[in-house]
Amino acid sequence: MPELPDVEIYRERLEARLVGHAFAAVRLGSPFVVRTYDPKLSEIVGPKIREVRRVGKRLVFGFDGELFLVLHLMIAGRLRWRKAGAKHRGRDVLAVFDPEPPVAGCLVFTEASKKKRASLHVVQGKEALADFDRGGVEVASGGLEAFAQRLRAERHTLKRTLTDPRLFSGIGNAYSDEILFEAGMSPLRNSTALKDDEVQRLFDATVAVLDRFTARVRDEVGDGFPDKVTAFRKDFSVHGRYKEPCRVCEAPVQRIVRGDHETNYCANCQTDGRLLADRALSRLLKADWPRTLEELEERTS
Repeated sequence: MPELPDVEIYRERLEARLVGHAFAAVRLGSPFVVRTYDPKLSEIVGPKIREVRRVGKRLVFGFDGELFLVLHLMIAGRLRWRKAGAKHRGRDVLAVFDPEPPVAGCLVFTEASKKKRASLHVVQGKEALADFDRGGVEVASGGLEAFAQRLRAERHTLKRTLTDPRLFSGIGNAYSDEILFEAGMSPLRNSTALKDDEVQRLFDATVAVLDRFTARVRDEVGDGFPDKVTAFRKDFSVHGRYKEPCRVCEAPVQRIVRGDHETNYCANCQTDGRLLADRALSRLLKADWPRTLEELEERTS
């Protein structure tokens, strides 16, 4: 799922290309992507786009007359900028937005998954738009005090807390792994058990990781458009790097698998060498599950 750095760069590039202009047409590849019927999707054709904002992981287009288009990419949704008149009959194409001249090109909304979860909503008025705000704090602008309050608001693992959109805005599976690695903390640490200096360390790591990768994506895209949005970047430290050497200590990156999600971490750097129970294997191995990297090394050598 695209997270804060990628969605923010989508926002910046769409703002640069579309604000002050209008859509001349919207071509649907899948009618099921539209989740509202009043106002109609056709009503966004004609009025000028006055803003493009990010609400968590959603993108919001604001039009004249307090009309809003809310676009949620979910896991497999992506945005592409293509030449004007691009086809909309591809298997993964959900919708194509055609701007009026002089804007050159069109915005293509795709989803590379059989599970069609991405969505479009058209709503009227700021009150209706507020329903899409899950309430998560923007860490960089919210500051340490707000971060600490949200962190300690509920008793969960750090992994779950960081990825809860009611608590923190824009952080998902990938960047939570990178944040916890940078902070040197276990993903299963209790969110209410951190001391003040540890909260500060986690806050600093969160701001640093999100700022760093937002800047990197911005530099990669330049004046173009982000066509290679992925949850598995080559410059990540741990996420998506299971069994690869840690960039700091060279120990193999470990994982926890729960459902469709995988958490990656370095046991040396984050858990004092202890292996965290992986439900995909520990239930099967039970007492044979290795507790440390040394035990794991002995069993695989």
